[in-house]
Amino acid sequence: MDLPKAPYCGQDPQQNAQLLHSLNGVTTKAKTGFRVKKTTFKVVGSPDGIHVDSWRFQDWDYKKPNLPTYARGLFTTKNRHNDHEIAVRGYDKFFNVGEVYDTRWENIMSKTRGPYELTLKENGCIIFISGLEDDTLLVCSKHSTGDRSDIEVSHASVGERWVDKQLATIGKTKEEFARELRRRNVTAVAELCDDEFEEHILAYGPDKAGLYLHGINVNIPEFMTYPSQLVQKFADDWGFRKVGLKSFNDVDTVKNFLEQVAESGAHEGRDVEGFVIRCGISSGGDQPQYNDWFFKFKFEEPYLLYRQWRECTKALISGKPPKFKKHTKITEEYLLFARQRLAKDPNLAKLYDQNHGIISLRDEFLAYKNLKGSDAANLENIFGNDSSSVSSDIILVPIATIGCGKTTVGVALTHLFGWGIVQNDNIQGKNRPTRMTQAVLSLLMEHPVVISDRNNSERREREQIIKDILVQHKSARLVALNFAHGNIDEVRRVTRERVLKRGDNHQTIQAASEEAKVIGIMENFISRFQPCDPESKPDDGFDFVIDLDPAQGSRVNVEKVVTELHKHYPALIPNMPSAEDMDEAVKRAIEDYSPEIKHKIPDRTNNKENNRQEAKPFNDTKKKKSLEYMAISVPAKEVTVALESAFKGVEPEMQRFYKQLQQTRRIQPLFHVTLMHKFTAKEHPELWQRYTALEAESQSIDGKLGECEVEFERVVFDNRIMAIVVRILDLEEKWTCVNKVAHITVGTRDSGVKPKESNDLLARWLDVGSGGNTGIGERVIGGKPRVKGTVRGVLSR
Repeated sequence: MDLPKAPYCGQDPQQNAQLLHSLNGVTTKAKTGFRVKKTTFKVVGSPDGIHVDSWRFQDWDYKKPNLPTYARGLFTTKNRHNDHEIAVRGYDKFFNVGEVYDTRWENIMSKTRGPYELTLKENGCIIFISGLEDDTLLVCSKHSTGDRSDIEVSHASVGERWVDKQLATIGKTKEEFARELRRRNVTAVAELCDDEFEEHILAYGPDKAGLYLHGINVNIPEFMTYPSQLVQKFADDWGFRKVGLKSFNDVDTVKNFLEQVAESGAHEGRDVEGFVIRCGISSGGDQPQYNDWFFKFKFEEPYLLYRQWRECTKALISGKPPKFKKHTKITEEYLLFARQRLAKDPNLAKLYDQNHGIISLRDEFLAYKNLKGSDAANLENIFGNDSSSVSSDIILVPIATIGCGKTTVGVALTHLFGWGIVQNDNIQGKNRPTRMTQAVLSLLMEHPVVISDRNNSERREREQIIKDILVQHKSARLVALNFAHGNIDEVRRVTRERVLKRGDNHQTIQAASEEAKVIGIMENFISRFQPCDPESKPDDGFDFVIDLDPAQGSRVNVEKVVTELHKHYPALIPNMPSAEDMDEAVKRAIEDYSPEIKHKIPDRTNNKENNRQEAKPFNDTKKKKSLEYMAISVPAKEVTVALESAFKGVEPEMQRFYKQLQQTRRIQPLFHVTLMHKFTAKEHPELWQRYTALEAESQSIDGKLGECEVEFERVVFDNRIMAIVVRILDLEEKWTCVNKVAHITVGTRDSGVKPKESNDLLARWLDVGSGGNTGIGERVIGGKPRVKGTVRGVLSR
């Protein structure tokens, strides 16, 4: 069979300059709702001293429209002519079947064409390889070039060692390889699988370790990639390992093949994580173009079982209680076996924490039970699971934005089953989140299931309800009704259409009389929406997640909820209701619903309520809330990265309080630098008057008054409280901090320690320093990172 011709496209300096201009324009998320992180690396071994810039979006941003690029892994540089070049180009971010709008099977079937190339999804870490103009071979991981002088071995440096090894085997040099890649203007994309360096979930012993080449991308802004036949030929020519490949011409065959393999989670006698499917997707129109496009099909089992065992074992080693929701019986047996093995061999725990011995311990247990991984994962289906007898104490928690249909779905379920529902808009007065929780728990005494009808669009809201419920009712099970926002444009269109159509029949959103305000509030919710991630906190606190489509009608989503609850809790819903019953329930929910209490949208020009608060009722005659304090909000992710950097690799004694805060969940979810509190108004009357006036005059919907750069200097702590000392970089001197030391409070030992004690700690630190008998610890934050903060006024509660 003749090989296809290799695709080629040279770099266009003008296109590259436009891409860099767009990327530099979103290093802050103020207007776009997303931001890109730029990191500059000096390329080790480059004769010309070349530097490259890495550009990185958060994973959830790739689901948003209008990103400057969807390349996941992008490095740029300037050449000798001072033109911008793309040095490394990863794949466009691709998603699992059903994860976003385009990867629903109906869209895959209607929009794509073959050949459909299926490659095994190898279980390692991605490595990019390309050639620079001075014949340097650039080897990097997703977002880093690595540095052979690092104390810790990086993924990139291990990847480079494997390149050296395979080139030596075929008698080629790195310079030759760099020239070949540059001649083609491509990035070689490989998976580093090496258990001696780092174990993941699936095993790669010495006979299987190495770099698995699975892609060759052309270094241009749009996504252009080699067909798999050419990738495999290139792998042979340059000494790479090859990924398993299957090719099909029609999508129905692809779907049937994937679903058959998914039943066991194994392919050709080997446990696999899944497949990546490469094909063409239509651009639309009368004469559509078909562009390169990937999606993935991940197998749940036994991969998820293996990961659960890994995380439970790490919890055991660290002295934490293991958390698991599925495969209960076999996991309890595994943990008993693991405890005994860890007790016999103390060195095993140390190795396990370094990601070694994960697979051998698992395989020992499976051999002890005389089971294959797929059999262990399937025991729950054969003998039932610990959810099969659950028939009460269930709370349904929507994750949605305005107009997704959460209330209609909730009310329809009450009609179907007589369950309870608590609507957030019926809770008035102070401490609404706490009172919402109490109302849900009270109603749970009367009903087997209660719907907690609130948007919960941000992680902090989900964290609040999960934590508050489980503290008071440990046996409660929370189920997320996740209205996934895969296609943001479609969600925006459908929800806006719904809300405007229903007019004033809503507690807060009176669309008929306040359309402009309604659209503004809806847009604000969408921009703040944080997708559900069941593998991370706080969303790992849900018993399970039911994914719903906000663009579908409520009837479709009601049936999806009922079907999933019936499968997961058969004792709760022994028999599925008829289609007619569900039709009637949704009809009644839509036609009979009218709000008990109506609220009025605040006029933001006269009432500067904090954007996070809900709208007030019409009869609320309380005076406007006053300014409590002025602060610079800083991104939580940047604070977390700075803290991890400060405490990485230090002695356990120095890490102790930081680990304590982490393990007791006492690190704040949001961070800010207090500029001035109302209690200091008498000492600084003119400044307080200026801040109060600025807040009162602001026209911003989200309360934003401006931006200010903040530099992280050091972490200071005792056994009660931890803070980051910062420097405010404000060239215009617009934002003045009255505290003796500008700082961010990281967390407190317990609720009895107030955040304002940071001032006392830092005053002592200035006076006596740290170490010795001071009781104060201190860690310098390397590189003194700078972040963009947002200045806001915080109103009285």
